[in-house]
Amino acid sequence: MPKAVWNGEVLAESDRCEVVEDTCYFPPEALNRQFFQRSHTKSHCPWKGDAYYYDITVRGETNRDAAWYYPDPKEEASRIRGYVAFWHGVEIEY
Repeated sequence: MPKAVWNGEVLAESDRCEVVEDTCYFPPEALNRQFFQRSHTKSHCPWKGDAYYYDITVRGETNRDAAWYYPDPKEEASRIRGYVAFWHGVEIEY
């Protein structure tokens, strides 16, 4: 079962992940929400739509914009609506 790990903590774990462009997206209910804070960062993907970001804080260390999600993706990406992906050193373990 895939899990996202950073700074020794499991941020998310699920057997219902979606993989898009080699990126693992976790369903929102799989997140350990105590580590997530909304960021003010936003970006745009031409085929997925607008992405919003989370900062992740574990043991007093913050990983800025380390996770992102599409709350209202374009139709082609609708299967990842609300799902969360990671980068900036967050390891995805299988």
